[in-house]
Amino acid sequence: MTRPPSHAWVPVDDRGLAYGDGLFETVLVRDGEPLLWARHMARLAWGCRTLGIAMPASTVLDGLPGQAGAGLRVLKLIVTRGSGGRGYLAPSSAEPRLLWQVDDFTPQAQRWESGVRVRHCRLALGIQPALAGLKHLNRLENVLARGEWDDPEVAEGLLRDSRGNLVEATCMNLFWRRHGRLETPRLDGSGVAGTLRAALLERLEISEVARGPEALVDAEAVWLGNSVQGVWPVVRLDDAEGSPLGSWRLGRAHRAFQDEAHALLGYPARFSS
Repeated sequence: MTRPPSHAWVPVDDRGLAYGDGLFETVLVRDGEPLLWARHMARLAWGCRTLGIAMPASTVLDGLPGQAGAGLRVLKLIVTRGSGGRGYLAPSSAEPRLLWQVDDFTPQAQRWESGVRVRHCRLALGIQPALAGLKHLNRLENVLARGEWDDPEVAEGLLRDSRGNLVEATCMNLFWRRHGRLETPRLDGSGVAGTLRAALLERLEISEVARGPEALVDAEAVWLGNSVQGVWPVVRLDDAEGSPLGSWRLGRAHRAFQDEAHALLGYPARFSS
C-alpha cells in the first residue's frame, strides 16, 4: 500500500471524520493509467459543487495515478471539507483535505466466469434527493446492510429504498434484462451513480426505471457492476432469510453485457458460457 506520509493520520476535528462531510473515489489503475478517470473526476467535481467544497487542483489529482506504478492497482481518493466549524455549521473558509492511498488489486475472475449468488437486504435506504448519486463519505446504511450476512457464498446484497424500489447492491450498481430491454434503477432519491454505470448508459440502450423486486422475477438476466470489480452475472437470488427466489443460467446475453463493460476496464471478454 502506498500512502503519502503527511496524510497518514486525520485530526479529530476533520469534518469528514466527524460528520461524513466529504467525498471519495475508488479508481482502477492499470500500469499507471487510471480507467474512467474523466468520469471519476466529473463525479468528484459534481459532489464538491453540491456540498460546497473546493475541488482539489486538477494538477494535483492528475498526478496521483502515476504514483501507482506498474500492474493493477486501486487508487482511493478522499476529499473532506477539512477541519473546524461550530458543530454542524461549516466554517466559512474551510481548507479542504485531500487524502489518498494505492493498494494492489486482483479482480475476482471466478465471479466473472461462474456468476454470483446475491440476496435481498432487510435494510431500506433513506430517500434524500439532495445527495442521491453522490459518493459521499456517510455510508452507514451500506455498512449496516453488509452486516446482515456472513455467508461467503453470498457475494452481495440488494438494497431497496423506503418506497420499496430497487436501488443498488451494497457496493455495486444493479442491471437486468427484462422483456428484451436493459434496465437499471433510477437513482433520483438514493444510491451511488457509478462511473461504470454512467459509461454503460452512454454506450448501450439502458432504461433508468423505478421498479420493485418483482422486476427481477421475470428478468432474463441480472448483473452487478462497478468500475473496480467489473461485471458479475447473477446466477441465484435469495430473500433476506436465505431462501431462493430465482436462478439464471449463464448465456450469450450475460456475456454480451459483460463484454461491453469489461472493454471499458481492460478486463478479459468472451468467456465460454
